Amino acid sequence: MTAAVPEGGAVGLLDGMATCRSIRRYADRPVTDEELATILFHATRAPSGSNRQPFRFVVLRSGDEAAEARRLLGEAGRRMWAGKRRADGYDEGSGRDAGSAKARMASTMARYVDRFEEVPVVILPCLVRYREPTPFEGASIYPACQNLLLAARAIGLGGALSGFHLAVADQLSALLGLPDEATIAATVTLGHPAGRHGPVRRRPLAELVYGGRWGASPAWAVDPPGTRFTSAGPPD
Repeated sequence: MTAAVPEGGAVGLLDGMATCRSIRRYADRPVTDEELATILFHATRAPSGSNRQPFRFVVLRSGDEAAEARRLLGEAGRRMWAGKRRADGYDEGSGRDAGSAKARMASTMARYVDRFEEVPVVILPCLVRYREPTPFEGASIYPACQNLLLAARAIGLGGALSGFHLAVADQLSALLGLPDEATIAATVTLGHPAGRHGPVRRRPLAELVYGGRWGASPAWAVDPPGTRFTSAGPPD
C-alpha cells in the first residue's frame, strides 16, 4: 500500500530516519483517508513479541467523542507543558532571548498545546495486555509508533509523540470504550507540516556508542560529514 509520492520526490529509508523530526505545526490541510491508511498500514508492520500484534490505534478526527477526547488531551497538554516550562527553566538564561533555540522551542510548544484541539489528526496507540505488565512490554507497541512517524515522513506528513494522555487516561478509556486489558501508550498528532522536515540534531556518535565497555568509544563511531550536533536537553 502506497500513497502519492510527496513533493520533492520519494524519501529513502535512511534519509527519512535522519530527517524525521517532531512536527508540531500543521498546515490548514486535511489528512486524507488514503494517507491515514498508508501510515497506519506501515505502523502495523512493526515487530512485536511472538508476533502477537497487541497494538491498536484509536484515530480521533471528528465527532462528539473525538472532540471531547481532544479537549481532555489539550487541557492535559497545557498543564503538563506549563509544569515542564517552569521546572526546566525555559524562561531563564538564553530563554530570555526570543531568537535563541530555547525560546523558539518554548514558543513552538506553547503554540502546539494552545491549539491542540485544532490539529488535523490525533492517534492514541494502545497496547492490549495479555499478561501482567512487564518492563519489556513497550517493545510490542513503541516500534509501531516509530513506524507510524516514519511512514508519515515518507509521504510528506509529520507528527509528534507525547505523553499527554497520562494525566487523563482513565477519562479517555471510559469515553472511548477501551477494554480493561487495553492501555494507552502514547499520544500522536499528525498533519501536513507548516514548516519543513530537515536533518535532526543529536549528540555526536562517539558520545553515544561504546565499544565493549561503558565510556569507550570505538574508532569507527564517526558521524557522516556535515552532521550538525546539539547537546542533550534544553540549552541553558
